[in-house]
Amino acid sequence: MQNAEENQMPLTRLGATRLFICLLVLLIVSSGTAQELNPSVRYADAYKKYFDAECPIEASEIKHFVYFARDREAIHDHPLLKHERFSGAQIMYPWSLLEPSQDEYDFSIIQEDCDYLKKFGKKLFVQLQDATFNPAFRGVPEYLATEEFGGGVTPQYADNGAQEGWTAKRWNKNVRVRFALLLKALGETFDAKIEGINLQETAVGLSKEKDPTYSPAVYAESIKANMQSLKAAFNVSTTMQYANFMPGEWLPWEDEGYLKSIYEYGNKIGVGLGAPDLMVKRKGQLNHALAMMHENEFDVPLGVAVQDGNYIGLTGADFLPGTNPEVSLEVKENRKNIVPLLHAFAKDFLKVQYMFWVNQEPYFEEDVLSCFGDRHD
Repeated sequence: MQNAEENQMPLTRLGATRLFICLLVLLIVSSGTAQELNPSVRYADAYKKYFDAECPIEASEIKHFVYFARDREAIHDHPLLKHERFSGAQIMYPWSLLEPSQDEYDFSIIQEDCDYLKKFGKKLFVQLQDATFNPAFRGVPEYLATEEFGGGVTPQYADNGAQEGWTAKRWNKNVRVRFALLLKALGETFDAKIEGINLQETAVGLSKEKDPTYSPAVYAESIKANMQSLKAAFNVSTTMQYANFMPGEWLPWEDEGYLKSIYEYGNKIGVGLGAPDLMVKRKGQLNHALAMMHENEFDVPLGVAVQDGNYIGLTGADFLPGTNPEVSLEVKENRKNIVPLLHAFAKDFLKVQYMFWVNQEPYFEEDVLSCFGDRHD
C-alpha cells in the first residue's frame, strides 16, 4: 500500500505536463498573431511569398524604365536602347538648369535626350528635381534666394543633425507659383511627347525649429498644390508624385493622415503615385508607401523605383557620410540576385504599372539584364 505522498506524485507530474502544453500552445498562438497585434510588422513576411521567384522575368503590362539620375550622358549606347523589355529612360533634371534666370527657360537638354531616345523607339520619363541630398548642390534657381521667396531653399538634416542636402521651400506660396509656371512651360513643350513626369519624393529632413515658416500640415497642402499644377500642365503624358514619407508622422503609430491624404488626392485628380527605394524587408518603407499601394485601390498609375543600394537591400541613405560604404563591397561579392523577388513583389503585392531600375553597376548589367534576358528589337 502506497503512502499519501506517493499517491500525489502522478498528479503533480500530470499537472506539470498540462501546464507545459498550455504554455507551448500559448507561445505558438502568440507568435502566429504577433503581426496582428503589432501592425508595424504586419507586412514583415510579405516578401517571403516571392522568395522563390526566378529569372527570366516574364513579360507583363508593367513598363520598365532605366533610371540614370542626373547622369544623362550614360543613356548613349546603353543596352536599354536595343532591348525590347525596356520602354525608355528616366532622367532627373534640376530646376536650376531648366530655369537659369527668372522666366528664361532652357529645355534643350530634355529635348536632346528625348530626340536621342526616340531614334531607338524609346521614351523619356522626366524626374523634376527641387531637392537634393548633397550639401554642395541646391538644385534651384539662384533668383529664389531673395526675401520675396523666403530664401527659396532650406537645408535638409539627417537624424544625427548633419546637413544632408537642400529642398525648395515647397510650402512658400511664391515659390509654388514659380514652380507652377515651370511646370506649365514644360507641359506646353513636352506633353504627349514624353512618357511621363514625376515630382520628387515627399520625404524631407525639416523641422519648425530649423525653419519657423514650415509646418507638417502646411507642407502636406503644398504637395497637393504642386500635384494640381502638375496635372494642369500635362493632360496626356503620365504624371506622378513620389510619396514615400511625410514629415510630422511615422506610420502606423503616429498617423496624422498626411501620407494617406496625398495618395487619396492623387487618385482624385488623376496624378499617379510612386516611391523610391523598393525595400521589401524594412518596416519604414513597408508601413508607408508600400502599404499605401497595397491596401488601396487606384485608378491612377502606380510606380516604384529600385534605386542605389536596393539591389543589395540597402538605400542611398546607408552610404551618406558617417556610414560604412565598405559593407557594399562585402555584399557585392556574396550577394543573391533579388531582382526576380523585387519584380514579383512590385507586380503582385503593389500592383504597379511602372518600375524604374537604377543604372547602378555591376548590379544592372549582372542582375537586371540577366533576368530580363538578351532580347533585342
